[in-house]
Amino acid sequence: MTVDSQAAINNPFLSGSHFPEFDKFHVEHIRPAMEFLLANSKNKVEQLVADESRPTWQNFIEPLEEIDNLFEKVWGPIGHLDATMNSDSWHEAYNDCLQQVTQYHTEMGQNAGLYKKFKALYESGEFNQYSIAQKKVIENALRNFELSGIGLPAEQQAEFKQLRANLSNNSSQFANNVLKSTQSWFKHIEDDKILSGIPESSMGLLQQLAEQRELDGWCVTLDFPSYLAVMTHADNRSLREEVYKAFSTRASNMALDISFDNSELIERIRADRHKISALLNFSNYAEYSLATKMAESTEQVLQFLKDLAAKSKPQAEQELDNLQKFAADNLDLHDLEPWDITYASEKLKNASLSLSQETLRPFFPVERVLDGLFSITKTLFDIQIKQTDSVAVWHKDVRFFELKDRHGGVIGHFYLDLYARENKRGGAWMDSAITRWKHPQGQLQTPVAYLVCNFTPPVGDKPACLTHDEVTTLFHEFGHGIHHLFTKMEQLDVSGISGVPWDAVELPSQFMENFCWEREGLDLISSHIETGESLTDDLFEALKKGRKFQSAMMMLRQIEFALIDFEMHTFYDPNTPEDILELANRIRNQVAVIKPPAYGRMLHSFSHIFAGGYAAGYYSYKWAEVLSADAFSLFEETGVLNADTGAKFRNTILAAGGSIDPMELFKQFRGREPQIDALLRHSGIAA
Repeated sequence: MTVDSQAAINNPFLSGSHFPEFDKFHVEHIRPAMEFLLANSKNKVEQLVADESRPTWQNFIEPLEEIDNLFEKVWGPIGHLDATMNSDSWHEAYNDCLQQVTQYHTEMGQNAGLYKKFKALYESGEFNQYSIAQKKVIENALRNFELSGIGLPAEQQAEFKQLRANLSNNSSQFANNVLKSTQSWFKHIEDDKILSGIPESSMGLLQQLAEQRELDGWCVTLDFPSYLAVMTHADNRSLREEVYKAFSTRASNMALDISFDNSELIERIRADRHKISALLNFSNYAEYSLATKMAESTEQVLQFLKDLAAKSKPQAEQELDNLQKFAADNLDLHDLEPWDITYASEKLKNASLSLSQETLRPFFPVERVLDGLFSITKTLFDIQIKQTDSVAVWHKDVRFFELKDRHGGVIGHFYLDLYARENKRGGAWMDSAITRWKHPQGQLQTPVAYLVCNFTPPVGDKPACLTHDEVTTLFHEFGHGIHHLFTKMEQLDVSGISGVPWDAVELPSQFMENFCWEREGLDLISSHIETGESLTDDLFEALKKGRKFQSAMMMLRQIEFALIDFEMHTFYDPNTPEDILELANRIRNQVAVIKPPAYGRMLHSFSHIFAGGYAAGYYSYKWAEVLSADAFSLFEETGVLNADTGAKFRNTILAAGGSIDPMELFKQFRGREPQIDALLRHSGIAA
């Protein structure tokens, strides 16, 4: 890359502003910003390596932290906008730079000079005088050097570098194919009878989607709020089947538009991951993945998942049997198909519990939910949250909030992007925008988080109301957010979510979901859009029972995904790799009670494991759910909104970032090792 220093001076990505200047970013800024950043970073690293003085925290680690901090501030918003405001030109520029970024990080991971200095620091007498966090930074760095091929001969290092580049490019293409395939399909409907059963709020959304395409009537798309409305409520079975098929074949050779087929990418990604693990003398990629996680072995993970499956399957079979009987007797559905499950389940829940997502939706206006969420956070953690319009955002719907402590000191900030829209990646996620860090000159950089969801947007002049599922999703992502924002760490690599093992990072997020099921929490987040009343006692009791509704079937669904992911990476044979569809079917035959049709290609859009950070790690959701349920059980014992217990949770689990082993943090908080009982109890599954 060539560097135009003058262009860099005027580049908004390099402005030095604390917050990203989203109103000034344009696609033509991306390449010049990254050219400058990469060249500048390499130059500074070369200077550090060439320095012959004895490495110390001040003369070695702190300059590296400055490099990494600038990297997050420049490269982070570029990737964030690729996910939230995607366009072909932006993605092309992002992808071009991604190759260079991947190469840079691989080179840093194989930089013998850096490794030598880290090792010298680790072996120095000064190391024993460092704080726990400082020691962890150095220990993690040495581990990561080993996992980046520092010990490989030059020829194999080059191979490792190429494999990392391949993986980076293929994963990015996988995600983009899913987005493009999702957007390429829609169904235009002009006869409202076809949409019988779909509630008014969702009909308004489908009409809005049609208007965006300058069409009359309604449009069904594969964006999740639209898809879910049809699968949950549409009486028209053929419509449900058509939409189900389009959704479950996205980015595959079975889609209507096969130009975004991920089949070859899946095989390339699997092969390259295995090659990387083999180069580093791991038996498989799952072992390589576990080198940075809480779980100790592939056997432990597989046993954990299979034990959960064994506990859940008998109840799941009974739940499915109940659903089939109900569907046959009440809905004239005698052969229940996958596209009937959500629809029939909603009808059964409404019949047996007088409860449905649409019954609950009016009780959860967005503003009331946010006010309640912030009130819960204030009570538990003694902080204030206030919206501010002081910084630029990337879309008119995005909001920006400031967190302060009881003395008015700023703790951090977060962006909130709630609603689904075109050119935005599906799903929900939290990401770091800025990490808490103490600058070498002494000033403290406060953290900033991105919180992104894909909820049903407001229709016309009506305020948006959330389903209870969407409420729990919001609390989940907010839990990730406070994990990042409440850190007390001042060392970049273990601050916030940095350095936290992937199978522990879901603990705070899943922990926060619990408040959506408790009376104390629901009173704060619910207020009927028309009457203003909180959730009634009858609905509360139905909701509590509803938490356990088909819980074993849902448990098996997550275990199915986790086992497919983990076995795919544990038992990969490069000579005769098991076909991905055969592997999935084999596992479904063992654990699932609902089998997809032969054309199903859900794995082709499984971005978590092929384009996210969950490869050989999807089990983390269940692993961390054991921790989160058991952690919340202390609140059940002391009081759901007990401030003392909240302070203890904040000062152990949330404050330590990645500086201390999560099991040690859990034992500090709970006074013992985690137990599975609370998870099974919350799920209504017999131990």
